Amino acid sequence: MNDDDLFAEEMAGVKPLGRDARVRLVKERLSEDQQQDRRRAAQGEDQVINPLADEGVSPLDAWFILEFKRPGIQNGVYRKLRLGHYQVDARLDLHRMVVKRAREEVFSFIREATRLGLRTLLIVHGKGQSKSQGDQTAVLKGYVNHWLQHLDLVQAFHSAQPQHGGTGAVYVLLKKSAEQKRENRLQYLKGRVQD
Repeated sequence: MNDDDLFAEEMAGVKPLGRDARVRLVKERLSEDQQQDRRRAAQGEDQVINPLADEGVSPLDAWFILEFKRPGIQNGVYRKLRLGHYQVDARLDLHRMVVKRAREEVFSFIREATRLGLRTLLIVHGKGQSKSQGDQTAVLKGYVNHWLQHLDLVQAFHSAQPQHGGTGAVYVLLKKSAEQKRENRLQYLKGRVQD
């Protein structure tokens, strides 16, 4: 019996571990400001009250398309977001969560992504369809729509393309960090400088 056969025999009946619903992507190096923010948060100095509502928001239809853009966002940028042309930096899955837990998850997810300098997110809220209930059954979808409009860090959002969840998920575009803005300015100036 060779090593491959022995390995296959030993591994028979082994089941793979389940995946976490929330995948965190960490950039390789954090800036000094980001490191200080994380230290403060770990020490409890950075306590921020979650302003998001956890009741009183109407459910939406499962097929309703979420769309929102703050003034100043370029149409080309919004179009690329809407078409799913930006690489998704992090993903949050809200399936099977109650509204109160989803509220905390969305708030901390957006704050953490901003701290890490992430720009494009995907939030999977589901369609909330149930044959026993009529229309307007997407409870979490209604809340996510409401919450994202009330977070200043969110610049735009749009329902995802079918390969990313369709109307059961939403692309979210966050504000650029000060460091990202500086990098963009430097990149722009490089192209303009004559040698």
